[in-house]
Amino acid sequence: MKDDVRDFLISRRAQITPEQAGISWGGEDRRVPGLRREEVAVLAGVSTDYYTRLERGNLGSASDSVLNALARALQLTDAEREHLFALARTTGSRAHPDDHQPATPLVVRPSVQRVLDGMHMPAIVYNARQDLLATNLLGRAMFDQLFEHEQPNLARFMFIDPRARDFYEDWELACCYTAAMLRLEAGRDPLNPDLTALIGELSTRSPRFRQDWADQHVHEHQTGHKTFRHPVVGELGLNYDVFEFPGEPKLWITTYTAEENSPSAEKLLLLASWDACREPGIEPRAETP
Repeated sequence: MKDDVRDFLISRRAQITPEQAGISWGGEDRRVPGLRREEVAVLAGVSTDYYTRLERGNLGSASDSVLNALARALQLTDAEREHLFALARTTGSRAHPDDHQPATPLVVRPSVQRVLDGMHMPAIVYNARQDLLATNLLGRAMFDQLFEHEQPNLARFMFIDPRARDFYEDWELACCYTAAMLRLEAGRDPLNPDLTALIGELSTRSPRFRQDWADQHVHEHQTGHKTFRHPVVGELGLNYDVFEFPGEPKLWITTYTAEENSPSAEKLLLLASWDACREPGIEPRAETP
């Protein structure tokens, strides 16, 4: 974990320029990108020696006030600040192999499935590992390619299945966000063996994942816009919203909606019609121009 602390803090201070931090540096040549250790120390109100010890991984004894000062000095996002505090907890003397969060079951309650079935837009449920645990019919049709695998997993599809490059319009950005979400979850629960196994698998099999993982970014998906290229109905520009289920820790539902009367809204209707009419075992034909 000390390596994780060091790599994270170094990467964050490398992204803050003196100008962004309000530091006057006179334009002299600088040997390091971003801020120097002593500059971060001044901004955080601690000694350079103390900050150096923190950056070397000795974060467990830092008080909340020191961690908050570091977060301000490094201009961390909310997700990055949470990750910093998670690293501090897991490097502390109280960390124990039995402290990781309980495993999330790979099935959802029948009541959760009924919620999904009552939605009139694509909706999926996934866990911290990004295992795709449940969908409604329209969500199943939208992510149809993932269900060719025994255990559909959004991250594994993203980094290992070559079709992901076509499915996501901005595949590289989607990869960056996916790795960043996994890093955030790894900080929250670093002793989770299933999550660790997935990260190890992706690191072994995907050069792209190794690159994105090394960037040390953390991200929490909440709301936004994505464009997908579905093999049957073509381009779908959809807004997504993420909700956490009360009483179901580490389970999220994501819904995908289109602007009213937009081409994407019409294509969602077409996707629903295709899903209702297709026969099991017949592969969909790609949309022709």
